[in-house]
Amino acid sequence: MTTVAIIGFGEAGTIFASDLADKVQVNVWDLKFVGPERDAMLAKAEQAGVTPAASLAAAIADAQLIFSLVTADSALTLAQEAAPLLTQRQTFLDFNSVAPETKRSAERAVTQRQGNYLDVAVMAPVPPARLRTPLLLGGKEAERVAAQLRLWGCHAQALSDRVGDVSAIKMCRSVMIKGLEALTTECLTAARRYGVEEAVLDSLHASFPSLGWHGELADYLISRVAQHGRRRSEEMREVVKMLQDVALSGTMSQAIAESQLALVEQMAQKQIDYQMLLPFSWQQTVDKLA
Repeated sequence: MTTVAIIGFGEAGTIFASDLADKVQVNVWDLKFVGPERDAMLAKAEQAGVTPAASLAAAIADAQLIFSLVTADSALTLAQEAAPLLTQRQTFLDFNSVAPETKRSAERAVTQRQGNYLDVAVMAPVPPARLRTPLLLGGKEAERVAAQLRLWGCHAQALSDRVGDVSAIKMCRSVMIKGLEALTTECLTAARRYGVEEAVLDSLHASFPSLGWHGELADYLISRVAQHGRRRSEEMREVVKMLQDVALSGTMSQAIAESQLALVEQMAQKQIDYQMLLPFSWQQTVDKLA
């Protein structure tokens, strides 16, 4: 039976692990397994039907595919730590949102040893599509691994035989997506505090009627910042690196990183957890942070 190791048992890692558990053997590893959250993490692994490993080495020892689903600032470090543990029969799939050159550095670390490396770009939020979330794969093994992932129900497409290409697509897209989230947060926070949010939303709807400004769009965009702003800020700092690698300043992306982080830092200062904001209302969130 095929074994998949999933490193990083956060939101995306948990979804991939639990949805693959009835198709393959799934080992999971996360640093929280040896921290104060150990009991909660072990309970989550049991509920997902997966095997919690005692270490990174134990997780990947008998795995054919290793999914790296950690934070952007940990992505390269994990690849470097995993590299000496890999064999020629194993493939390291780097799902993390980092700059193309970061992915290439990770590839060098893995392939200088014995392992195979694939660049994976996750092209939409993992919930609610779960395994059907669009994945773009790049690297020498992309076609073979994409075909295997599709057999398990994943929406995977091999797009390039070069590492870095699919990450460039993902990170360029992030400039727009994370930027729209940050702009919406700043725009509507100001509008709410001036008491003119209805007029602002009416104007936005008149200019862009297809986006849904009179529907759930604002709640969705601002909720993504409130829930994942720290992780998104780390991703945008990788976007800045990507842009600077091709002689662009990254000024807008740097501001997006700061804006994404600012909201979650305000929440932390007021000891407001995201779960406390549910069901999410952007107006109530802005009022609580005022």
